[in-house]
Formats: sequence, C-alpha cells, structure tokens
Amino acid sequence: MPVVEDGFLVSTSPATGAEAGRLPVSDAEAVGATVDRARTAGAWWASLGFDERKVRLLRWRALLAERIEELAELTRAETGKPLADAIVEATAAIEHIDWAARNAKRVLGPRRTKTRLLVAEHSGHLEYQPYGVIGVIGPWNYPILTPLGPISGALAAGNAVVLKPSEYTPAVGQWLADSFAEVVTEQPVFQTVHGLGDVGAALCRSGVGKVAFTGSTATAKKVMAACAETLTPVVIEAGGKDALIVDADADVTAAAEAAVWGAMTNAGQTCIGIERAYAVAPVYDAFVAAVVEKAGKLRLGEEIGPITMPGQVDIIRRHIDDALASGGRAVLGGADAVQPPNVAPTVLVDVPEDSAAIREETFGPTLTITRVADADEAITKANALPYGLGGAVFGKANGIRIARRLHTGMVAVNSTLSFVGMATLPFGGVGDSGFGRIHGEDGLREFGRAKSITVRRAPSLLPAMTFERTPAQVQRIVKAVKLLYGRRP
Repeated sequence: MPVVEDGFLVSTSPATGAEAGRLPVSDAEAVGATVDRARTAGAWWASLGFDERKVRLLRWRALLAERIEELAELTRAETGKPLADAIVEATAAIEHIDWAARNAKRVLGPRRTKTRLLVAEHSGHLEYQPYGVIGVIGPWNYPILTPLGPISGALAAGNAVVLKPSEYTPAVGQWLADSFAEVVTEQPVFQTVHGLGDVGAALCRSGVGKVAFTGSTATAKKVMAACAETLTPVVIEAGGKDALIVDADADVTAAAEAAVWGAMTNAGQTCIGIERAYAVAPVYDAFVAAVVEKAGKLRLGEEIGPITMPGQVDIIRRHIDDALASGGRAVLGGADAVQPPNVAPTVLVDVPEDSAAIREETFGPTLTITRVADADEAITKANALPYGLGGAVFGKANGIRIARRLHTGMVAVNSTLSFVGMATLPFGGVGDSGFGRIHGEDGLREFGRAKSITVRRAPSLLPAMTFERTPAQVQRIVKAVKLLYGRRP
C-alpha cells in the first residue's frame, strides 16, 4: 500500500510488505516545471528526425532486453506478480518499442496523396507532426507494458513524454525513465512525476499536447473532465468485462487452457482478462470440468500472486458472495478463496446475468461460466454490458464470424489476450472501455497531428475558388460535376 512520508511516495510489496520504492512527490508547480522542460526536450527530439530517433529507440530496446531480469525483479517487488509473468510483460513491451521505432517513418512521415480531377491543379501532401509533450498516466497491474505502449508510440512520433506512474508502482516507472536517459543523454525527453491522483490531475492541466490514460472507467471520466478544461485530447483505455465464447466445435481442452490463462494470469488483475465464459450446451459440461481441473492446479505464491490493491479484495469478495447468494455455485474456490492479500482461483456457474459478478469488473482470479443454447445467445449476453474492451472465441467453423459480432475493440480467436502482444494491431476498446488506440499504425497516428498541405502545380481548368471566375466557367463546373458524378449506379 503506497503512503506519503516526508514528501516521498513509498511503495511496498503486497506480498511481503517490504519497501519496494521511494520517490519524491511532485506538486502542481513541479509538474508544470517538468512539462516545461519536456517542451524544450521535445523540440530537440523532434528535430532529430525519424531515422535518428529510430537508432536511439533501438538502443533503448537493447538496454531493456539486456536488463530484463532486473526490471522483472523490480516489478515483482512492487506488484507481487510472479517473476515469469513480469518477464513476459517486459518481453511484450520490448517488442512494441522495436515495432514503433522501425515503422514510425513509414506511417507518419511525409507522403504525397492522390489528387482528384476537380482539383487536379493541386498536389496533396500529408504528414503527422508531433504534439510536443505527451502525458501518460499509467496503471499498476502492468506497469511496464501498459505505459510503454503509448510511450513507445509517442517517442517514435517525435514527442517528449511525462509519465505519471501509478502510486503503487512508482519505482518501475522511474526505472523506465532512467534507463531511457542512459541512452538519450542530451535532453530530458522522457521524465516522470510521482504522487497520488492530484498529480495526475495536475498533469492533465499542465498544457501537455495530449494525455494517454489507462485505468478504471470512473477515473477515466475524471481525467477527461480535467483535460476538457483546456481541450486537451485524450486516449482512454478503461475497464473491461471481457467474455469468452466456446462454440460447439471448439477444441474444449484448448479453450479451457486459454480460459484459465485469460482469467487467472496476474491474479486476474488484467483489463483484458476473461471474466465471463459462455459455453454452448453440447460442450458446457466438458468445458467446466476442464477449467476446474486446470485452474485447480494453480498455486498461490507461484502461478498466482497477491492482489496488489487491498481495496480490490473487498470487491472480489463482494462479487463472489453476491453470486453465491443469488443462486450461483462455486465449482472451484468460493467464499473461502478470499484470504487477503491472496485470492485463490474461483470458478462460478449458474450465476444470474444481473449479478455483480457478471456485470461489474472484478479484477481478480475469478471466472463465471454460463450455459447457452447457441452462439447467438452467447453473443447477445456478451454484448449486454456497456464495456467493450476485448474478448475471445473458441470454434472452428464460425470463430471469426462470431468475433466480428462482438461489440469490442479486440477479439482473439482460439486464444486469449494474444492481441496485446501483436505490435502490428491497434489496442483499445469501445463504450465504457474507452476510445482511441495504442499499438500498431493507428497507435502511432494517435501521437501525431495530421498536417495536410496542398501545392498548386498548374492553372485551374475549373476555377472555383476565386472571385474572378466567369459565368461561363461556372457553367463548365456544372457540366463537369454532372459528367463525373451524375450517373446513377
């Protein structure tokens, strides 16, 4: 649990209670000064151009790869997650840095666009210019991967970055910034500010060009409200309640393995974690049995770490108790699974669709499994919530068709969570899960302003934008429009 002592933010391990990090707290004035330094640094960073930024970002990527064990150990100390999970998280983050560095010029660099006959005298040119400074507000559950998604895109696009890490994981955030400073020594291109929610609010109001936020839906609304005061644009990755659909022709064993991973990894503290499963009747019993068998082998302190936020334990307990009180059954775990700071894997069946365990984000190692008649019913139930982050489908013949009908930003077919590690794909949600994208080409474009330029290359054959046009020229415009666009298909 983080505390503030003598102007320092102190983070402690949820597993042992030992101090894991101690960082100075920034007040609003300090946040403003940091952003001011970042503006100067950002102008210098942008002036390097795509090629030089690529070289430096790839050097940073190499440094992170060389020290991946050190970073993973620090992450385990602050979050309590198993070391192997921290290694996997860091690996995905390194992949995203590599892709952003190698593809920023192609995606964001100047290019000529196709013209059209009515304006053939002009050529069109498009480029994406950096905002200057991007503010990133990161979460605690994946303190490496989640902030480095927008950070890698922002840096590759030519922006400076000011990161406000979660108060639960300030040391990891500072480690990332310090490691970057070892590679880019000339200017403070990547800086951090530390503290509680008021520091995040100060960053929103500091005059940054854009804010990228990851966290709960409730906090996302506060971030948007603060940014709205200055019309600062935002990228929001908020909460989720992702569903897995198991169709009749699914590989049940593979579906169960993926469901357990999607629901229980990081002790269920995953925004794209699988919290609900809908299995069609012919495979329901076999799927439930396979999930229980596989989840029952997971060990607290080994594959399953502690719940990082103490308050989250109460939410998990409430969801389990409500599910059981409303007629649900625990086929694994249950009320006794909650032993702070740990929660043992819990699988619930026969849970009503209006219960908290179905409708609210649990953020713990729990999974509800619901029997449905067919995929259509599963889709209807999966889409019934205001969340729309990710999801998964297991099935052979209709897997992709089902995936397309889910009201989410991302879907994995015959796997779970796989889209987060694919650097070529955009990551983000719809509805209460937010908007905007990180990762992939769309993610890069979030951190550059589209700049359109036209260049006259010949006299106008159809002069429309001048007061010197003649009635005869206007008639030629009318004839041209009818000729070009008047035919009905």
